[in-house]
Amino acid sequence: MSTESVFAAREVTKFYDMGEVRVHALRGVDLELYSGEMMVLLGPSGSGKSTLLNILGGLDRASAGTVLYRGFDITRANDRELTQYRRSHVGFVFQFYNLIPSLTALENVTAVTEIATNPMKAQEALDLVGLGDRMHHFPSQLSGGQQQRVAIARAIAKRPSVLLCDEPTGALDSETGIVVLEAIDKVNRELGAATAVITHNADIAGMADRVVHMSNGHVSHVEQNAHRRNPGELHW
Repeated sequence: MSTESVFAAREVTKFYDMGEVRVHALRGVDLELYSGEMMVLLGPSGSGKSTLLNILGGLDRASAGTVLYRGFDITRANDRELTQYRRSHVGFVFQFYNLIPSLTALENVTAVTEIATNPMKAQEALDLVGLGDRMHHFPSQLSGGQQQRVAIARAIAKRPSVLLCDEPTGALDSETGIVVLEAIDKVNRELGAATAVITHNADIAGMADRVVHMSNGHVSHVEQNAHRRNPGELHW
């Protein structure tokens, strides 16, 4: 794993004002993500994991604090700069696949490559996640795990330097989930994308270089894994 910092988050706070009540989602989080690293964010629902990931990805704004992406302060960026940042540098994978049902797997991925600056070929991205033989199938003709792998191919086709995954196996059974995690692991190792995976499943932590435990909007503690395991070795 490289020691080059991709993200440096300092004192990141996020709150929502709901009438007279202020709800804190993040409370002064400090965090770094390194080039080529596989990091797992682990914690219960409501711990702030998704809020933090959305801020790193430029989908949401911090209420206070600073997030630097390779020296670029995304907390000070305007809407146009955030759009360009997301388009050029970040790949997202969510729990639900968000595929366009009227498009084939190949066409779903191509929709991203057509607006990217230096994309790989859509078929190459599908081959990387093991779906080259299913590229002409529509989402309704694919299993849940296959649809999620199409979503991963779509995320990586623009060659992002960062891959952010929010509960990517949350809607899948354990066997299918391992296949999806293997695809994410392969992308991280072969493309070198700094990868952050949100989960509430402690077993998934074994595939990470580093595990960040979150609770009540804080980073409670961080574990470094001496021996990162392949997803197929995990026991759910």
